[in-house]
Amino acid sequence: MANSLDVLIVGAGFGGIYQLYRLRQQGLKAKVIEMASDVGGTWYHNRYPGAMSDTESFVYRYSWDKEDLLTYPWSHYYVKQPEVLKYLEHVVERHDLRRDMQFNTELLSADWDEASKTWRVELSTGETVHPRYLVTALGLLSKANYPDIPGLDTFKGVKCHTAAWPRDLHLSGKRVGVIGCGSTGVQVITDIAPKVSSLISFQRHPQYSVPSGDGPVAPGYRERVNENYDEIFKQVKNSIVGFGFVESTVPFSAVPSPEEREAIFERLWNQGNGFKFMFDGFCDIATNKEANEAACAFIRKKIAQIVRDPEKARKLQPHDYYARRPLCDGGYFERFNLPHVDVVQLQETPITRVTPTGIETTAGSYDLDVIVFATGFDAIEGNYNRIRIRGRGGLTLRDYWAPNGPTAYLGVSVPNFPNLLMITGPQGPFTNLPPAIEAHVDMISGLIARTEESRQKQQQQTTGGGAGGEAPVIESLPEAEQGWLDECERMAEGSLFKETASWIFGQNVPGKKYALRFYFGGLKSYYETMQKVIDNDYAGFKPISVPADTPKQAASSSGVPGEVQGQEEISAHV
Repeated sequence: MANSLDVLIVGAGFGGIYQLYRLRQQGLKAKVIEMASDVGGTWYHNRYPGAMSDTESFVYRYSWDKEDLLTYPWSHYYVKQPEVLKYLEHVVERHDLRRDMQFNTELLSADWDEASKTWRVELSTGETVHPRYLVTALGLLSKANYPDIPGLDTFKGVKCHTAAWPRDLHLSGKRVGVIGCGSTGVQVITDIAPKVSSLISFQRHPQYSVPSGDGPVAPGYRERVNENYDEIFKQVKNSIVGFGFVESTVPFSAVPSPEEREAIFERLWNQGNGFKFMFDGFCDIATNKEANEAACAFIRKKIAQIVRDPEKARKLQPHDYYARRPLCDGGYFERFNLPHVDVVQLQETPITRVTPTGIETTAGSYDLDVIVFATGFDAIEGNYNRIRIRGRGGLTLRDYWAPNGPTAYLGVSVPNFPNLLMITGPQGPFTNLPPAIEAHVDMISGLIARTEESRQKQQQQTTGGGAGGEAPVIESLPEAEQGWLDECERMAEGSLFKETASWIFGQNVPGKKYALRFYFGGLKSYYETMQKVIDNDYAGFKPISVPADTPKQAASSSGVPGEVQGQEEISAHV
């Protein structure tokens, strides 16, 4: 890799691929490094059986290539892991991006050089590169989380995390234990249960999961999608969660009839999709405890109806708030009707240790051939904490985040770390990821373009005998970051997500700082805020220096722009 780069992008998933495309369009010399052997990011590593997106196929993709949207094939309502990976490989080949990618290469450290206004980046290949801009596309859910269980190293069978699934692992006829029942656990159990000789699900928090509604698309469905793609993505960017449906504006109290409420939940259950079940029937399930409990009671009733063994059904029914990431499945609860599939409720009978032959709980031991860890990720900051990133004055990103948890202005930029730009950094929007990624990449690309324009004008002025001045950099202001954090807290106030232990607030990893890691104001509000930042000369960032003879708007040093307008109701198109 050449030592002289405009931009180094770390990660070749959804974010890194689009960022490389945008920067190349801007005429910059950019390079992607990726620790894996090929593109895909999360979808490269998460190859466990049953892995799929819980966003429908027609919106789980890039919006910026209209021709590809109309022609790239997809046959089912949801895309599975192999299909997502194939799609990302296709995009890379279609736009000839692979020539600016370097695989099997890990970022070891990055140090800001104040004198040269560049980053000094050490790579696992032994190379050192000096890009002006460092863009991290490390992914939200990439660093696997392993539980700390006594005796784990004594197990003589096969241990695997769903994020590092061995390609040669065959489970037919095996005795399998699955620890964890979040989205990944639900998917892997649904897929492998019919194939194994026995399956024990060890779960601490039973899940509220609804059917996905997956299957081959109906005749004419793709044609209707293609005819409306412009309006579809307009609606996505003007929605709350960006899942391709119009969220309800009807509060639970506006439907007083229990029969009508039941009919709405039944309709949503039959349609499928976890986010649709939470946001399409009523507008306040995530904030109104009465509405939330009604949704909970409906799902518990469905579990009791589906699972024939009353004791299994009891253990599978949650009793906390319906306020984790909404899940959907392809027959998860039905799997527990198989005689060789059982559930252990860890709040009642916790794991005491792993033995050479299996797992021991307070109620007894289970002999196993394979232990699957569906225990999630050290989300958001996990991938950053394994890298030494030092900004101004030698301050490390880890130390900067230590007191209060991970923070970033708009989820993109951190004060004291010039020209470090994050795709889906902390306090980014809690939504469907592809449109959130596009928002971040578009913001980053605009910041870089503006700074490069200023830098080139400054060089021209210096060459012509004018004053040089300091090279411009991109750096958010501390007060802007704090203002954004305050706005995130305001948007999360009253949300039942905030009252529920989950990875969203860092509670799945022992010792991890409890902190708000997302913006809950919705995709529409986030896009509007981002646009106000741009329209106000990138408010919240240090003024990008411009030569004195160039007209310049007054740069705002304030934090978050003023209040954005509320969510508008948009007609459905599909």
